[in-house]
Amino acid sequence: MRYFLLIALSTHSFGHNFLSPLATLRSAHSTLSHAFTRRRPYPTIQMEETLRKALAEKQSAVDSQGNAVRALKAAKAAKADVDAAIEALNGLKLEKASIEKQLQAAVSGAGDGSLNREAFRQTVNNTLERRLFYIPSFKIYRGVAGLYDYGPPGCAVKSNVLGFWRQHFVLEENMLEVDCPCVTPEVVLKASGHVDKFTDLMVKDEKTGTCYRADHLLKDFCNEKLQKDLSITAEKAAELKHVLAVLDDLSSEELGAKIKEYGITAPDTKNPLSDPYPFNLMFQTSIGPSGLSPGYMRPETAQGIFVNFKDLYYYNGNKLPFAAAQIGQAFRNEISPRQGLLRVREFTLAEIEHFVDPENKSHPKFSEVANLEFLMFPREEQMSGHSAKKIPLGEAVSRGIVNNETLGYFIGRVYLFLTRLGIDEDRLRFRQHLANEMAHYAADCWDAEIESSYGWIECVGIADRSAYDLRAHTDKSGVALVAQEKFSEPREVEKLVINPVKKELGLAFKGNQRMVVEALEAMNEKEALEMKATLESKGETEFLVCTLGKNVTITKSMVTISKEIKKEHQRVFTPSVIEPSFGIGRIIYCLYEHSFYTRPSKAGDEQLNVFRFPPLVAPIKCTVFPLVQNQQYEEVAKVISQSLTTAGISHKIDITGTSIGKRYARTDELGVPFAITVDSTSSVTIRERDSKDQIRVDVEQAATVIKEVTDGRTTWADVWSTFPHQSSASADDE
Repeated sequence: MRYFLLIALSTHSFGHNFLSPLATLRSAHSTLSHAFTRRRPYPTIQMEETLRKALAEKQSAVDSQGNAVRALKAAKAAKADVDAAIEALNGLKLEKASIEKQLQAAVSGAGDGSLNREAFRQTVNNTLERRLFYIPSFKIYRGVAGLYDYGPPGCAVKSNVLGFWRQHFVLEENMLEVDCPCVTPEVVLKASGHVDKFTDLMVKDEKTGTCYRADHLLKDFCNEKLQKDLSITAEKAAELKHVLAVLDDLSSEELGAKIKEYGITAPDTKNPLSDPYPFNLMFQTSIGPSGLSPGYMRPETAQGIFVNFKDLYYYNGNKLPFAAAQIGQAFRNEISPRQGLLRVREFTLAEIEHFVDPENKSHPKFSEVANLEFLMFPREEQMSGHSAKKIPLGEAVSRGIVNNETLGYFIGRVYLFLTRLGIDEDRLRFRQHLANEMAHYAADCWDAEIESSYGWIECVGIADRSAYDLRAHTDKSGVALVAQEKFSEPREVEKLVINPVKKELGLAFKGNQRMVVEALEAMNEKEALEMKATLESKGETEFLVCTLGKNVTITKSMVTISKEIKKEHQRVFTPSVIEPSFGIGRIIYCLYEHSFYTRPSKAGDEQLNVFRFPPLVAPIKCTVFPLVQNQQYEEVAKVISQSLTTAGISHKIDITGTSIGKRYARTDELGVPFAITVDSTSSVTIRERDSKDQIRVDVEQAATVIKEVTDGRTTWADVWSTFPHQSSASADDE
């Protein structure tokens, strides 16, 4: 009896202490569910982690109580004691089942009235395709994976996003915009490293030859286990999440080992897979009819800016810092494109290359963004298993989390750009690259990641690429892509002087003399001093000449290396570059998801789709409806339409006899923010899409009011407080 009481008390105590946070969790879940109805259509990833931990604790309690029941039975305890212990066990099992149900809802993206992630995504995509925002390319020929056409509203949204990008970055930052060819000679991409290294790892079905992207198969396996296998332990879940976190950094050997360890097979046939091997993602072509000049469709727009640095620097008055920008198409021959607009073979990039003195990366306008506070995910937080947290940008720079002010300034500007477009700030984070993710030359890199139904999607990369790109093209082309800082007074400096003895080199290398001379002169100080020490001790040394692709023997008589005091009137250096790179299609798709919601019709018999686009990006700013088919109303509608056209406002006039409610619903589904309804010859109503509130204005004022609100000179709240209100009950609003 005493044994049972101890067990019962411990079980009761455990249950009481656990139920309190569980009740808190349920309360939080309820609160979050209300928030999702308003802002987020599916539960957060953090909720799943909380529930999985709770499930593990509850399973431990069930196991402990099960052991207690077995112990009581073995001890032949009183029936009442055994029954009480069994009742407690059943209670714990019910609690465990409740948590399992919540976890199943969280991992599948559903719960408390929220849409399942896949169902939500399907609803959004069906609406986008039906309303012609975008459709598969070459649809009548069954399409081609990874290629899409933008329809009229999609083109308008894209044009508005790019227009705002130009205003926000190019105009406000006085950038130099260029437009370079899509076809790029091989030598350019050889210098940049794309020819040798722009690859993804691919595996093949060993029987059918079907190709798959290796990391995608591993990612799908991990996600499938996390979402559908509730029996996995918290440790196993942590392992799978770690694999997902470091997925991009796995070598071909490590990736192949994980595929074998988890028993991953070809998705369609379940056949075994080959070992991963690299596949270059560039589309190859030839320039000219001879086929002797190889080229590629550019995988990014940045190289066109780098190769034009010398002319752009001159155009800018030989002054740093300055930025060049380019919007254009890029091409990547994806192994297995999927996820709609998120992973395609032809896409629009908007890229900025901000050239700066590597010794001074401060920014004169950093104070304008220093007080911004948003979700940041530094590498230390990632490595310790923590989540992203809000950090003031000024603090992130002062603490060295962000490497420098210029990089921080662009992170802040990217945040403002995305949130003003309509991206939910609570589903936007800036994730710092882990040390093993960054190229050896990079000083610091951050990705703006947006949460969608697919998870966190990298949409903007902001990187301090050091001087790598300009140096690479300098070495390959022989043209110095450098900047100068002129001194007000000459400075005496100790300079390393490398003097190749051309006579000796000519005798030794004959026709290759020039390439050896250039390689010797291009040595950095460390290489030159090491060569000098070796020549003095041994009389000769092996030296790699990249342009020859082999080592040559350099003797002491072939080169002199010394340090001399020289007067300098200027400093010549290779600028560093800060590069924000925007995937426009990805941003637009995430904007579609963040803007989409449903609401019941007036009759309550159906759910109506709405895109809550800000006026800034809405494909059509305004619609004009005569309330009923009436010649006088139609004439007024045409007058208003002409006024809107003159004011440069995109709009649509609808004089069909369809009910006004159905016309409102049609335009809400296109994300049109305002609707002008003509119900008299002297005044009209203006309806706001999300609140469905209406005001009444004179016919002559309608275009002016719409212009001021859509241009951002005033807000709907200001308009609402200025003009008479109109009851929506007088119109058949949906």
